[in-house]
Amino acid sequence: MKIKLFIAAIPSLLVLCSSLSAGQIMISDAYARSSGPLAKAGAAYMRIMNHSDESDRLLGVQSDIAKKTELHTHSKDYNGVMKMIRIDEGIKIGAMKEHRLIRGGQHIMFMGLKEPFETGKIIPLTLLFEKAGEVGIEIIIDQDRKEKKHSQSHTH
Repeated sequence: MKIKLFIAAIPSLLVLCSSLSAGQIMISDAYARSSGPLAKAGAAYMRIMNHSDESDRLLGVQSDIAKKTELHTHSKDYNGVMKMIRIDEGIKIGAMKEHRLIRGGQHIMFMGLKEPFETGKIIPLTLLFEKAGEVGIEIIIDQDRKEKKHSQSHTH
């Protein structure tokens, strides 16, 4: 009974404690999800901290979990329709700054999943940075995670 409880708690511990530092780049709060067990696409989100005194750029990402893995963002077209588009120029991470890959914004997109996303499974990724080079990480699949609502209002 205690072993089952411990095993069930492992994914939560990984999410809470996950952070990886590679030189001056630190990744934390990384997780992936898909829209459901039969989905052919999924996405990953995370916090990227650049502890260097120079800006860096996330140029791309590699993973064996899908046929294609790309950096994506959402953009509104001239008709007001939101579309997902590939980011070709990479994502700038300022010196001594944090950048978040979030739902509804910039994120990592997995297209043509080779297997279903199952909560608790670990996915290996390689993030490709302009200056930091390759940063290998492992992230957890968390199909149940809900984002906290952040207020966009600014009151003084």
